[in-house]
Amino acid sequence: MEDSSHFLSIVIPVFNEEESLRPLHAEISDALETLPGAVYEVIFVDDGSSDASYKILRELHEKDAQHVRLIRLRRNFGQTAAMAAGFHAAQGNVIVSMDADLQNDPADIARLLAKIDEGYDVVSGWRADRKDKFLSRRLPSMIGNKLISTITGVHLHDYGCTLKAYHRDIAEHINFYGEMHRFLPALASWAGAQVTEIKVNHRPRRFGASKYGIDRTIRVVLDLITIKFLLSYSTKPMQVFGKWGFLSMGFGFLAGVLTIILKILPPHQDVTGNPWMYICIFFMLGGLQLIGMGLLGEINVRTYYESQNKAIYTVRETRGTELDS
Repeated sequence: MEDSSHFLSIVIPVFNEEESLRPLHAEISDALETLPGAVYEVIFVDDGSSDASYKILRELHEKDAQHVRLIRLRRNFGQTAAMAAGFHAAQGNVIVSMDADLQNDPADIARLLAKIDEGYDVVSGWRADRKDKFLSRRLPSMIGNKLISTITGVHLHDYGCTLKAYHRDIAEHINFYGEMHRFLPALASWAGAQVTEIKVNHRPRRFGASKYGIDRTIRVVLDLITIKFLLSYSTKPMQVFGKWGFLSMGFGFLAGVLTIILKILPPHQDVTGNPWMYICIFFMLGGLQLIGMGLLGEINVRTYYESQNKAIYTVRETRGTELDS
């Protein structure tokens, strides 16, 4: 691949988007061909589509083999895994992610790059004029974005917008799990990245229906808990488990002291019949277990950082890109 300061890798997860792929490819080509000195690749990751998506992608690859790369996963692993496959295969020094449903506008890519050129490591799209239903999509998203910003400390208006640009140096230090793709700016910030956002164009869906349901909200909340732990305690689990362990043991100790006081003072309550005695035992044992979990967490952290990462996907086929399957 030719080296260029504007070598772009456009990563696009695809799941049953057969109607939008041809116009999307045409729009990307029109948008990027006008960029001066731009060298780019478009990596489509077929995430186990059951329609004609991969057939169309093969046609696009044969038509535009210079730019179009294909990755086909063995089954539907989810958007995070599909993006991980695309990021691992990307060769550009700037990686841009976007959806395949035509709601993201390829014309905004140039504006993302302009912010990258200003020195930012991650530029996140903000769908300020979002073309989705208010109650079912926009309102939950607004609440979720506020919650995520508060917990992670990285304040963005629109974590759910897939259209983002990442400098390669930062992207290489981000691992993908669960529904983590929406938290990438927060993870990047934790890795030392300069993060910003810009308003981007958001268009109504032209084909098909949204792949997301209420179950996504549950997964996002669970992953948000994980993110908070990763950002605050991923390298020091003893700090969180040990703290709660000592608090538990401290409460147990106070319950034990109260048990002794009630035994000494009239009417001399029997220890075996005193509920505070059982509370003492419960919290003392609970505290020891929490400290033990902290020690095990420390061991796991060291094992993780000293071992090789394992991909969260398996590849069925690749075209025009080198990615171990």
